[in-house]
Amino acid sequence: MELKPIVVKSLKGSRDLFLKDLEALPEDAYGKSLGGTARTVADIVYEVNLVNDHVGLVIRSEKAFDWPEGWIKAPANLQTKDLVIESFKKSMEKIIDTAESFSEAQLEEKFKTDEGETTRFERLRFITLHNWYHSGQLNFIQTLMGDDTWHWV
Repeated sequence: MELKPIVVKSLKGSRDLFLKDLEALPEDAYGKSLGGTARTVADIVYEVNLVNDHVGLVIRSEKAFDWPEGWIKAPANLQTKDLVIESFKKSMEKIIDTAESFSEAQLEEKFKTDEGETTRFERLRFITLHNWYHSGQLNFIQTLMGDDTWHWV
């Protein structure tokens, strides 16, 4: 079975639905902490981007940055809808390009991380799952803000 078409299609699919969720949210959702302690949309997307970037560095055998401690918070200059969406698009484009750059053998090649043995395919699959997880959070924020429309169609 060829892994590359599977992983690339999964990454693109999770990107496209995540973008629909982002585009459906109003501008004020991006910096608003519901209940005063919840992470904002900007915070969630910033974490998604960090995960994409970190995984990309690791699977390209580049020096990865140290993971920040605690809840990830978006920087002050990344709070608007347009900037957050653009940052997500760039992050996903880079990780999709990375996935497409590997051969089938490279995708299946085992290597060690701090969490144990894995493959590039597994790490890229994690990105898809991570996007889906946070897409659910975006959907929940959407409903808390009074929008119960299904935006994926």
